[in-house]
Amino acid sequence: MLKSKSFVKKTRSGGVLKVVREHYLRDDILCGWAPCEECGSRGRCPSPGQNPTPSGLTDNPHTDSQLCPRPHYLLPDTNVVLHQIDILEDPAIQNVVILQTVLQEVRHRSAPVYKRIKDVINNPEKHFYTFTNEHHKDTYIEQEQGESANDRNDRAIRIAVKWYNEHLKKSQNNTLQLQVILITNDRKNKERAVEDGLVAFTCDEYVKSLVGNPELVDRLACVSGATILIQGLKNLNRAIHEDVVAVELLPKAMWVAPSAIVLQDEGQVEADEDEGAGLLKNVTAKTCSKPTGKVVGIIKRNWRPYCGMISKSQIKESTRHLFTPADRRIPRIRIETRQSSALENQRVIVVIDGWPRNSRYPNGHFVRSLGNAGDKETETEVLLLEHDVPHHPFSQAVLSFLPKMPWIITEEDLKKRMDLRHLYICSVDPPGCTDIDDALHCRELENGNLEVGVHIADVSHFIRPGNALDQESANRGTTVYLCDKRIDMVPELLSSNLCSLRSNVERFAFSCIWEMTHNAEILHTMYTKSVINSKASLTYAEAQMRIDDESMNDEVTLGLRRLNKLAKILKKRRIDNGALTLSSPEVRFHIDSETHDPIDLQTKELKETNSMVEEFMLLANISVAKKIYEEFSECALLRKHPAPPPSNYDILVKAAKSKNLDVKTDSAKALADSLDKAEVPGSPYLNTLLRILTTRCMMQAVYFCSGMDTDFHHFGLASPIYTHFTSPIRRYSDVIVHRLLAVAINADSTYPDLMDKHKQQALCNNLNYRHKMAQYSQRASVAFHTQLFFKSKGIVDEVGYVLFVKKNAIVVLIPKFGLEGTVLFEEKGKQSPKLQYNQEVPSLTVEGIIFNMFDKVTVTITLDASNVQHQKIRMALVEPVIPGVSVPRNTAQENTSIEEPEMKKAKLN
Repeated sequence: MLKSKSFVKKTRSGGVLKVVREHYLRDDILCGWAPCEECGSRGRCPSPGQNPTPSGLTDNPHTDSQLCPRPHYLLPDTNVVLHQIDILEDPAIQNVVILQTVLQEVRHRSAPVYKRIKDVINNPEKHFYTFTNEHHKDTYIEQEQGESANDRNDRAIRIAVKWYNEHLKKSQNNTLQLQVILITNDRKNKERAVEDGLVAFTCDEYVKSLVGNPELVDRLACVSGATILIQGLKNLNRAIHEDVVAVELLPKAMWVAPSAIVLQDEGQVEADEDEGAGLLKNVTAKTCSKPTGKVVGIIKRNWRPYCGMISKSQIKESTRHLFTPADRRIPRIRIETRQSSALENQRVIVVIDGWPRNSRYPNGHFVRSLGNAGDKETETEVLLLEHDVPHHPFSQAVLSFLPKMPWIITEEDLKKRMDLRHLYICSVDPPGCTDIDDALHCRELENGNLEVGVHIADVSHFIRPGNALDQESANRGTTVYLCDKRIDMVPELLSSNLCSLRSNVERFAFSCIWEMTHNAEILHTMYTKSVINSKASLTYAEAQMRIDDESMNDEVTLGLRRLNKLAKILKKRRIDNGALTLSSPEVRFHIDSETHDPIDLQTKELKETNSMVEEFMLLANISVAKKIYEEFSECALLRKHPAPPPSNYDILVKAAKSKNLDVKTDSAKALADSLDKAEVPGSPYLNTLLRILTTRCMMQAVYFCSGMDTDFHHFGLASPIYTHFTSPIRRYSDVIVHRLLAVAINADSTYPDLMDKHKQQALCNNLNYRHKMAQYSQRASVAFHTQLFFKSKGIVDEVGYVLFVKKNAIVVLIPKFGLEGTVLFEEKGKQSPKLQYNQEVPSLTVEGIIFNMFDKVTVTITLDASNVQHQKIRMALVEPVIPGVSVPRNTAQENTSIEEPEMKKAKLN
């Protein structure tokens, strides 16, 4: 049997070469058991009684396993080989089948482990046998649509185990009832193996069942958690956040666990920093302990300039002072300065020079002042610096590559592009948007079908590979949106003018055009560079008004109605396939035009048109991903969303169970269906809370190069492949995707770096970092503006919901403001109420009143500005009323109706 695969690779000269690989499937591959008649009938296996080949299995395997007293062979999965190679190398472990699938994965993930397992296979005394399941006609499988590479490999391993057991049963020489056992530490893989009728154990279970070799237990690798806890200054050993360190694991008797206790912020108090660690040790049950260690060496320092404030020494005229960083994970730094009086209430930058062995604090020096603490411009500068967001003005070298003004479209340009200026194209964006990336159109064709177009700003036309403008854009990676300003990835001339698809001006675009049926079935897809003239730049609200207003029947409005109808079909189809619909609280500030301070705070309202635009952006991204991977399988820039490990869902399952709801987490489809059914009468907001909590369980979506990974699956969208194509003004990843697509349709030429998968992956790593830092800086900006809002608002009472339960506190979400805060039940200097924490539910009982997750409460919100550098929102319980715990209701506040707004859908793409 013959199967073939084709892919494209780069030649040394930078050209593109299409390669076709043929994959042969055979039926004469040996099972490795010498007495097997089916294999022996081909004259390929040794006859019974002969010594097995060096890589063969013994005729009669012996074992002292209490779990499986019958003679058996072991078949480990990839992770067992990777993490338990010490066990496999032990002389006591013999008669093991190693699949080709497993070997290939191990080779890809760890060269040292691959060499070790090959040495074991070549040792004739170990009786390890390599079975080439990827070339056997009965054990080779294709990757199914929507199936990740990891899931496909797990299924291939299970099918090989099943084939082995059925194959051995057919043999009349199998009088010992030989069987093959799957060894896997993957809970889901084990469960599915058992469902298929296979015998499967974890490595831990099997090794502990070997009564004749108890010493093997000591060689088991601890793979339950990749994280090692380090608590206390002594164990940190002068390591600083982001340093690369060598860690020694402490004896199990000294292991501790992360506590559910919330420590009160003591501001600038000089307390013993080991005290908190001691508290955590005391309250933690030994059964919950995690691997704990201590730093024994610093491999690489990753110090950077730190923003913060100087804590002036109490000693008069002293020049030695402590600097407190804004990032709480960084220790205080001892500096010398004669400007302490002038710098006392200012934000400053300090760098670390060293950390002497006998010093409690590292030594550093003052670099410069940023301005007064609390000042809006100063605080914005701090959050940008702390999150490493490039925000310096564009250099003259960068600006020199911008087109000269006035810029016009020439006849030569029109010859190279499809002229779509006659189409009724429009854009739909948030209010005030000036960097318009995308526009849409939909019209009826003469054959009765629909033509749908997604038109994206052709940024790659203006940013050419390798020049200063391209290098600066690649470094910035993304546009960063703060509450009151935007840090552009590209100069404003491009972002808000020449690339922006504004209405009634001619612009270059990269168009993805589909011919569809009225049931949103794609019949044909076309990609082309184009020239467009958008007929309207609409907000989501304006587009929604056009769709709803039956008196409006112009071409743009008719197109919007067709798009909206198709979008609903596409969305239903996505959800039916297992796509997740999650929520996240996101707010919009109304800013005073003169003072630029926030005067109102509301959660963003979603309309049908939000979903309409999103559906076609997703469709374009998926279509383009398929196209560029088809053409460039080794160097396509894609985006994946890994499936969360099962343990991530523990808090979600427990929370749902406390409300008598059952949430299935076996797959994205099962999770989506469970969330759709999760409703409790009288609690309309509960489903949104569950979706918010589910968002917290998710992994981060990341960019990657197709030639450097095998798992392409996007879990949240339930799509086997995905990329970003639709926002090149604000994402550099989309610029690269545009270049790949342009080469694929012969609209542009390639260049060496575009076809180099290693450079492509290095670029992806930077994009992932910049994207993450942009998210963090946006959250910090929201937090700062929220503080400004409540500073002017004063004390406010609001209804909220318990999002998390801790041992001495509850975390409350205020839907009206999209705000989270902690209600502490233990405060320093006050008598603590009687608390009882139930970790299993989870719940917290305070003086007889039980708090479960998602319970409705009323809290009072205030701004605590006692610590100038770390101002924070504080919450106190109003209702339910608990004597000695609750605070009285704020009588000065007007009785406003409490709203439960629709939460913004969490972006998983």
